[in-house]
Amino acid sequence: MHAGVRFRVMVVPQVGLCFDRTFPPSAVVEFAEHADRTGLDQLWVIEDCFFTAAVSLAATALARSERLTVGLGILPAVARNPAITAMEIATLANLAPGRVIAGIGHGVQSWMEQMGARTPSPLTTLDEVISVVRRLLHGERVTFDGREVHLTDVQLAQPPEVVPPVVAGVRGPRSLALAGRVADGVVLVEGAGPAYVRAAVQQAGAPAGFRVSVFSSICVEDDARAAHRVMAPVLADWLSSPNPALDAHPHADELRERLAAGGAEALASMPREWWIEVGAIGTFDDAVEHVASLGEAGAHDVAIYTCPELAVAREQLDDVTRLARAVRQR
Repeated sequence: MHAGVRFRVMVVPQVGLCFDRTFPPSAVVEFAEHADRTGLDQLWVIEDCFFTAAVSLAATALARSERLTVGLGILPAVARNPAITAMEIATLANLAPGRVIAGIGHGVQSWMEQMGARTPSPLTTLDEVISVVRRLLHGERVTFDGREVHLTDVQLAQPPEVVPPVVAGVRGPRSLALAGRVADGVVLVEGAGPAYVRAAVQQAGAPAGFRVSVFSSICVEDDARAAHRVMAPVLADWLSSPNPALDAHPHADELRERLAAGGAEALASMPREWWIEVGAIGTFDDAVEHVASLGEAGAHDVAIYTCPELAVAREQLDDVTRLARAVRQR
């Protein structure tokens, strides 16, 4: 085990919501006000091509809340010039000091190609973008002539008084190592459990002050098996493509064997403990155990994905609020 991991302090994670990319933009007001009113810690606004844009959603959420932290999840590194990215983040941070987390990632490469922005080296590009953005946010005057990023004598006129953390939305070992070198933390998504949190921190080199944010899905029912049946097709979809989070699952091989042998139905019947590693799925107590275990593994933030159907998501908001309170009281 990496020496830095051995001495990590268990934390009570901040708990919040993810604003799904499929929701109409106007619903961000409802979600932000609910989260702020009921004591949730965070709202992460999701930017995927070609749905809604995170910066405008974040500005709205910050304006309609008083204490809520809003995360940008996740700006593709090549979608904006890094000077503009820094301007956007600085503007949000000055509108709501101390209430912004800025996520930047590679972006899905097929989407980047669709809009003519695909880079030949995603790792190098993310390294240069995050490095330059962080320097600009700290008020530096930057001249940079890299492989993908080129700036000449750029300085923000209004850098943020409270510099927000810039976290990398990445998954694989090389990208996590990069995050540990150049970012303030990492965002982990799609099936991340405590085993993956520990592995990600180790692969990042466990730098001091490294922030770990996790996106997780919720499905809570009185009968845990009912929740498992609902989420089994989702898990099957995650397993159908490369997924480092699920590769770190203690029973990763058995998951894929079950899927190959019996499809989603075979996943639905897998043991409760396997599900708790995947998400806030099962009974309410199972959901609490999942989130608490992420904190014990070193996660500072856990943002919950509700159902992508807005009507169902609204019904789940109270579950997330109860979950956040229960985690704090453990």
